[in-house]
Amino acid sequence: MTPETREAAAMCVELTPAGPRLSHAPPRRPDTSDAVLVSPSLVGICRSDLKEIGGRRPGPSQFGHELVGVVTRSSTPMLPAGSRVCLDPNVPLRRGTGFARRMWAGGEAGALVRALPPAPDGIGERRLVFAEPLACAAHCLTMTRRHRGSPDLRGVSVCVLGAGIAGVLIARLAETAGARALIVNRDTDRLDFLAARRLLPGSGGARLSSAPGGHDVVVVATSFVLPPLLERALSLVRRDGLVMLYGGTAAGDRLPGLDCDLDRVRRAEQVRSTSWRDSPVLVGGSYGTTRDDFEHALRTLSGAPDGLGVERLITEEVSLPELPATLHRLTTERSFGKVLMRP
Repeated sequence: MTPETREAAAMCVELTPAGPRLSHAPPRRPDTSDAVLVSPSLVGICRSDLKEIGGRRPGPSQFGHELVGVVTRSSTPMLPAGSRVCLDPNVPLRRGTGFARRMWAGGEAGALVRALPPAPDGIGERRLVFAEPLACAAHCLTMTRRHRGSPDLRGVSVCVLGAGIAGVLIARLAETAGARALIVNRDTDRLDFLAARRLLPGSGGARLSSAPGGHDVVVVATSFVLPPLLERALSLVRRDGLVMLYGGTAAGDRLPGLDCDLDRVRRAEQVRSTSWRDSPVLVGGSYGTTRDDFEHALRTLSGAPDGLGVERLITEEVSLPELPATLHRLTTERSFGKVLMRP
């Protein structure tokens, strides 16, 4: 093994109080009652990873969380070595990042089981790597039903603002639940990308400035819930309809003229009955995932035709040594689709 090969083998990105940092030190087992060592097979680069690099993501670190891997060492028979797993980053654990050849995760045995849901056999890792983002999309629709007080979405008109990964997964999953879904984006280039890869929902896509209104539900699935986007969402929803906050918010975020603490509604998954320009509206939030959401996502990836086509979102695979330059490029350039890292 050459010095360069040894250096690449030891390379990882550590989670530190100051944020993610590149390291060549071996991963350390957490000082917890139980711990497992996971060898990631494939890791997706998420928009929240890029936010975290730029210091624009509040809250606990979830860097390198879109992964599928294999347990290689374990202190608990509940997660034996050889188990193929995904990762739910919303379960509190002590772990390093998935951007590594080995990742320790430590905590109480039950928490480890909840955080590392088993990946079913017979599904390729390029599809399974979408389990976590699809679980987030499933949770958004679960909360949409709850906030509307309805058992299902059959016949519901759902408009999704944002044509990124989250937006397309929410729209396509809503269609499987019987909704009529439309994806709206500020520019047409992302819509063109989705159209070329046959990933637009049945109702297609529309430019934000010319999108039709009157929707039962409008989901703001952009990276951040910025005031102009929220205003547009409020203009697209019907009277007494629901605007769902899915994109990023920060403490104290408000929109003048809307009586609503946006960050509190999103993180606490509340629903608030308020008004916008004298029209009644519901504003609801979605934050995180549950085990049921992961099970829904995994069933969809294994059972839906072509796994909802998620693999057609993949545009690039990079190696671990290529990761720093790739992250820098993705934070400075406009990019489409999903980039994966293979350790």
